[in-house]
Amino acid sequence: MPWSHLLLGLAVVAVWGSNFVVIKSALAHLPPLFMALLRFALAFLPAALLVPRPAVPWRQLAAYGVLIGAGQFGLLFLAMTQHISPGLASLVIQVQVFFTIGLAALWGGERVRRIQLLGLACAAAGLALIAARGDASATPLGLALVLLAAASWAAGNLVGRRAGRVDMLGYMVWSSAFALPPLLALSLWFEGPQAIAQGLRSADAGTWLAVAWQAAGNTLFGYAAWGWLLVRHAAATVTPLALGVPVFGIGASALWLGEALPAWKLLAAALVLAGLALNLLWPRLEAALRAAR
Repeated sequence: MPWSHLLLGLAVVAVWGSNFVVIKSALAHLPPLFMALLRFALAFLPAALLVPRPAVPWRQLAAYGVLIGAGQFGLLFLAMTQHISPGLASLVIQVQVFFTIGLAALWGGERVRRIQLLGLACAAAGLALIAARGDASATPLGLALVLLAAASWAAGNLVGRRAGRVDMLGYMVWSSAFALPPLLALSLWFEGPQAIAQGLRSADAGTWLAVAWQAAGNTLFGYAAWGWLLVRHAAATVTPLALGVPVFGIGASALWLGEALPAWKLLAAALVLAGLALNLLWPRLEAALRAAR
């Protein structure tokens, strides 16, 4: 991978990781489900006027939009209101890797390898440590909500995989439209018009910049650049960069929000990252060992 492509990948990872701090700042003013609605509304328009719809069935776009919009981000934003810190949220959400493996085995008949089970056990130990020591930085409810968000992300991954090699920017833009109806209904039902109106009144310029960043930076730039890299390089070369997301997430939360980093939290992060690394890096290492024989 050329240095310019590597730097682009690191920029995407930095955006995705530091975005958890941006989310937290906007949630200080906006109700979480309504904020998710705004995020996907801005991701859909005006981009849909410029980006053509990918050649995939509408039902695929709808399923992906509901799973990622209402499932992943709706639940994640709910958790981050007061139930889990941005740094830990950026870490726990990455267990979508293991949910993706499990769902692919359950629905697609894919074989689960021993190294993947070892990685899962390692990450599960890290999650257990967070559950046992999390206190206010990760309540049981917050941990459960982020795990459900990770499961929704994993299901969305399987839907997206069925689309094949499509323009990921167009896929994200047009699927975002289908996130809007469930998010609007859930926001009106659980948060209510009064809370929405109050959030809009209290939102300042920083809040709106944070919401715009969710759509422009995190969604449109992030997914477009990541898809561009995946077209030009093997997945085994690109996907390990995603290990940097929780590193940037935890670092940004500690730097900007003063999130404490006690020894137990660093150990939990190391366990989860080690489990993810086993799954992402082992195939490449195994191939290198075979070639050396």
